[in-house]
Amino acid sequence: MIQNSSNPFARRQIESSPWAVAHAEESVRAAFIRRTYLHLVGAIAVFIGLEMILLTVFHDAVDQSMVALSRSPYGWLIVMAGFVGVSYISQNWARSSQSQTMQYMGLGLFVVAEAVVFLPLLWYAKRFAGADTITTAAIITGIVFGGLTGYTLTSKRDFSGLGRYLALAGLAAIAFIVCNIVFGMDALGTLFASLMVLLAAGSILYETSNIVHQYRTDQHVAAALGLFASVAMMFYYILYLLLSLSGRD
Repeated sequence: MIQNSSNPFARRQIESSPWAVAHAEESVRAAFIRRTYLHLVGAIAVFIGLEMILLTVFHDAVDQSMVALSRSPYGWLIVMAGFVGVSYISQNWARSSQSQTMQYMGLGLFVVAEAVVFLPLLWYAKRFAGADTITTAAIITGIVFGGLTGYTLTSKRDFSGLGRYLALAGLAAIAFIVCNIVFGMDALGTLFASLMVLLAAGSILYETSNIVHQYRTDQHVAAALGLFASVAMMFYYILYLLLSLSGRD
């Protein structure tokens, strides 16, 4: 493989996929990163809009749904199973090399799925802790995400090797959550939320690194989806952690 001294990512090219953004011209690479983060901002904006609509315009229906969901833990288990399935479909669509429309459908479907999964926690936080807690969680998430992103992009380090460990940790977390729901262990507290925040931080490093080292220059939608999933997970568990620390979990 030809090494290019003018390419700031040249020292990592051996570890990157041969068609990855790392091997593109600097202008192409910069344009890809810009498109990726613009799509991430767009996904976050749509997510916020959906949650605001659900929690304000349809608040009566949401209140009834939350009460019904609280009475049946298996209902939440079904929601989780549906989310896993939708996530798999969304990521496949977003990575489509045949249709850009399919890519956007994948990102849109995932944002809607995240809005559904987040609804119970946001409903609870808004009702019992107030909007300030949600805002605080969002600010903390933004600061941590910005720091991790800046470090990854400026250090030029390739964190794609974290993938296998993140996958194992994610499976362990899902198994723990399922057991918590099925057996009513009620153990999702401060420690678990803290560990999930760390997992989300690792996921952000991994997905940010993948922007350069794993994605093609036409996969900005898929890259944005990966980042959005990581940011959403961090926000979820930071909010959960704040509620836990305040005694409102």
